[in-house]
Amino acid sequence: MKAVLVREFTTPDALRVAEVDAPTMVENGVRIAVHAAGVNFADGLIVQGKYQEKPPFPFAPGFEIGGVVTEVAPGVTHVSPGDRVMAVLEHGGYAEEAVARAADVMRIPDDMDFATAAAFPIAYGTSHFGLADRARLKAGEVLLVHGAAGGVGLTAVECGKAMGATVIATAGGTDKLAVAAEHGADHGIDYKVENIKDRVRALTAGRGVDVVYDPVGGDVFDQSLRCTAPDGRLIVIGFAGGTVQQIPANLLLVKNIDIIGFYWGAYRRLAPERIRASFAECLRWYEEGKLKPRVSRTFALDEAPAAIAALKDRSVVGKAVIGIR
Repeated sequence: MKAVLVREFTTPDALRVAEVDAPTMVENGVRIAVHAAGVNFADGLIVQGKYQEKPPFPFAPGFEIGGVVTEVAPGVTHVSPGDRVMAVLEHGGYAEEAVARAADVMRIPDDMDFATAAAFPIAYGTSHFGLADRARLKAGEVLLVHGAAGGVGLTAVECGKAMGATVIATAGGTDKLAVAAEHGADHGIDYKVENIKDRVRALTAGRGVDVVYDPVGGDVFDQSLRCTAPDGRLIVIGFAGGTVQQIPANLLLVKNIDIIGFYWGAYRRLAPERIRASFAECLRWYEEGKLKPRVSRTFALDEAPAAIAALKDRSVVGKAVIGIR
């Protein structure tokens, strides 16, 4: 089969397609003919050895896929060959075939195409679980979403609205803010020309926001601390801005703010039942029309370097996927 192969840690622009053996079936595994793979910021990190998990060489990047089941291990009963599914992987999505843990494979609705399926699990899983479980967002609260036109940010806007929050979105440029508004954002802040802290205070009558969803980090994080309401929660999703911030603990003390770390992937093993419940609600919201996944760019398998670069330079609105079949 064809796969994008990493033989040593390298830069994403060095990635190439190679012919490799199909992955070996594992206990409680599901073999999937991959039709599309989601592209995530972490793909560029794992290729360079900068991700928190480092697979043995050689490996293919890619954490999420949409495709068709071709084989199941003994004892796997919730999916069967021929089922259309989405799946989350440890790695290996940029390939024509993948083997996933059965617990990480879900059937998809009849009206969901494979590109949407590949773009769904990580972004919506992260946003829903992060907001509902970790940040404890409640109806009527005010949610500030950074990077609101990106892959996870846009899903946080939608999940926040589905949970009954007022959503303030930040993004770079009016076009991106318009996309966030299409997906439910009540207010928008263009961080290129507006001060986030000042605008948030103006929009909330000086009170600040109850929850901050931050996949960006850096200066954005610092401004967020200063516009979070007392008893507010700031959930750290990632560092797409490239800077891992230092936390001024005095602000946490004075304002009674919680800083919440969140690595969604760990919960797949730590609390699989909570992950399943989270996905069930996301899929229900999708079928109710509350979630509208946005796939704005599709790349070929041999264009994997360009796909990863597009995420890094923030030229992708919503999600990008790699089309494989």
